[in-house]
Amino acid sequence: MRKDGKINHLIDGVLKFQREVFPNDRQLYRDLASGQAPQTMFIGCSDSRVVPELVTQQGPGGLFVVRNAGNIIPPEGPEPGGVTASIEYAVSVLGVKDIVVCGHTGCGAMTALANGIDKLGGTPAVARWLHYADDALQSIQEMSFANEQARVDALVHENVLTQLDNLLTHPPVKKAMDAGVLRLHGWVYELATGGVQTYDAEVRRFVAISSAPSASATPSSGQHAKAVD
Repeated sequence: MRKDGKINHLIDGVLKFQREVFPNDRQLYRDLASGQAPQTMFIGCSDSRVVPELVTQQGPGGLFVVRNAGNIIPPEGPEPGGVTASIEYAVSVLGVKDIVVCGHTGCGAMTALANGIDKLGGTPAVARWLHYADDALQSIQEMSFANEQARVDALVHENVLTQLDNLLTHPPVKKAMDAGVLRLHGWVYELATGGVQTYDAEVRRFVAISSAPSASATPSSGQHAKAVD
């Protein structure tokens, strides 16, 4: 079979999947064909270096994933939007028990936001989209940092908290949390080390997930603390 173009490596991957991977888990895929029942929704960045299933070691059917530039969650509003619809479906139909909002170091969206949205002249849709992270940018405006990288890293953390706050504006999320059947989690994935930091609402800061695996970002008072001082 002849394959032309730069997509060859993807086609080769599909053929390998059909030849080597699918046959080894044939029953799993047959079961999944009749429906899904993921326990966790994962809202992350579209960055190609962040692969939710790889980082969390989940297979098919394990995560309900939404990815976009900057792991953004628009607040609840009159226009449904893809993220809003996905949240509603995950909580109201699938009944997920946990929602993870995950940012990452070296995020291009947060770097662009830190450098000034006005400089994104060639990407007006991106500029409009990143306005949903304005509260995160405002949170670090009066802070001093050793260098620009530290400033972006702080913004990445603050953005996770901002998007968690946005998540709380969605009626299905509030309803499930009031019923005590939904927990929220705020993560930052570190590209260079593979580490994951998780926001602990009890101590009001990010901590290594390895030292606090049971920590959650579920707010006790409806407000998140700042990620950095």
